[in-house]
Amino acid sequence: MNLTIVAATGGIGRQLVTQALAAGHTVTAVVRNPAAVRADLRTVKVDLTAPDPAALADAVAGADAVLSAAGARARSDSGVAERGTRAVVDAMKETGVRRLVVVSAAPIGTVASPDRPHPPRHDPGEGVVMRYLLTPIVKRVFRANYADLARMEDVIRNSGLDWTIVRPPKLTDKALTASYRTAYGRNLRGGLNASRADVAHYMLRSLIEPESVGRTVGIAS
Repeated sequence: MNLTIVAATGGIGRQLVTQALAAGHTVTAVVRNPAAVRADLRTVKVDLTAPDPAALADAVAGADAVLSAAGARARSDSGVAERGTRAVVDAMKETGVRRLVVVSAAPIGTVASPDRPHPPRHDPGEGVVMRYLLTPIVKRVFRANYADLARMEDVIRNSGLDWTIVRPPKLTDKALTASYRTAYGRNLRGGLNASRADVAHYMLRSLIEPESVGRTVGIAS
């Protein structure tokens, strides 16, 4: 496949590039700093905090799918997930590319957004400890980032594209196992973490799973 990977120098983005190339895919990397990408890879420079529509259209044109791990790395990046994803969606519509796989976060199903002002109070896959202790703490600490991701999910659901939203819990740098768990429309009981390598693996796997289109997917070790 011809794949465009957005935020290709982030933790999940690097894993996507490595695994996609190993599987024989052709990759275009959308990055803020092309110097951080291997020299033999096609790159398109885009700052997702102020995305260039023409550059993004060039990056996604001809792709079979776009995979995005865009998200804030610092407070100064607040809003980048929504803003960057909206620009990616617009570029895909302009160029006729339909398949989009995006990383969000496990708590987002219970985070309010403009399109979902009254989300469920609890995720159906959460156990007691996660529901009443860990999730409330994490949502307070990452309030701004999660609000951004919730708005991003609104953009994706309204896009009309063939989308999949992947919601991992705490991310780790452990090695690829390919033995992670997934569930549609909910988180995983006891799912406290997932490796970036496994999240990338599932994102690539979802490209050949038509049942994942139009679904949110919980993932955990």
